Amino acid sequence: MKPGKDYIGVGCGAFILNEEGKVLLQQRNKEPERGYWSIPGGKLEWMETFEDAVKREVKEECDVDIQVEKLLGICDHIVKNENQHWVSPSFLCKITNGEPKIMEPTKHTDMKWFSLNELPEKLTITTQNAVRHYKDYSKQ
Repeated sequence: MKPGKDYIGVGCGAFILNEEGKVLLQQRNKEPERGYWSIPGGKLEWMETFEDAVKREVKEECDVDIQVEKLLGICDHIVKNENQHWVSPSFLCKITNGEPKIMEPTKHTDMKWFSLNELPEKLTITTQNAVRHYKDYSKQ
């Protein structure tokens, strides 16, 4: 049985900003939403906290250590045309050690920093949700 396909999957994502206020995005090379740009993240493992999961996923995908600063929001990540259903919180994070690089080239084809005013057109549902939550948070 596969999470997200046979039952609701649980994931998490890191909304990582640099000193210039740009967000780190990766271009996905696998479903769901292959070819779309996404914040780093992945699925929660058994007996793992969300904070530990997001730190682990970012380390595995980008080879950086992060500090989790705040929960931004929860995303109902439902991709009907791919028959995928996930629930995923996103966290505002900052890098504490390292420079991001692609560590899983079979999963991600590109990685870049983007200005929030110049985001790519093809954003994953979770990334669209995280951007909206961050903009709401930064208005406060």
